[in-house]
Amino acid sequence: MANPNFRAGVVMIVRGLDDRLLAFERGDVPGQWQFAQGGLETHETPLDAAWRELHEEAGLGPDDVHAVAEYPDWVVYEYPDDLKTAKGRLGQAHRWFLFDAHSADITPTVDNREFVAWQWVTREWLIENVVAFRRPGYELVLSSL
Repeated sequence: MANPNFRAGVVMIVRGLDDRLLAFERGDVPGQWQFAQGGLETHETPLDAAWRELHEEAGLGPDDVHAVAEYPDWVVYEYPDDLKTAKGRLGQAHRWFLFDAHSADITPTVDNREFVAWQWVTREWLIENVVAFRRPGYELVLSSL
């Protein structure tokens, strides 16, 4: 799916034992929350990238979570016009993965740059608090869980 106009990446949904989802607050846009996500490197499968990014962005690995499902399609979104210019592309295309927590006491870590906080949230809360241009993708994927 990667091409010069859309960056290929992965999104990782971590579901807790109580069905709440692990959300992260963006450091560059206070008050905007999202799932951990990241770019797909050319040598990686999407699932390998999901595991790598989950570790890099949340400090979580196989001791904390297990992979449950993958959304069957690429989810594509366009950036707002100001970001298209700044990022030099139209948007991103993601593969989405669902991970279930092994226990109620997993503790993610944030890097205090990209993400500054984390919390367990409901699907509805996250859809309302994700940045607007990502919202349609979140609605699409979360409605299928």
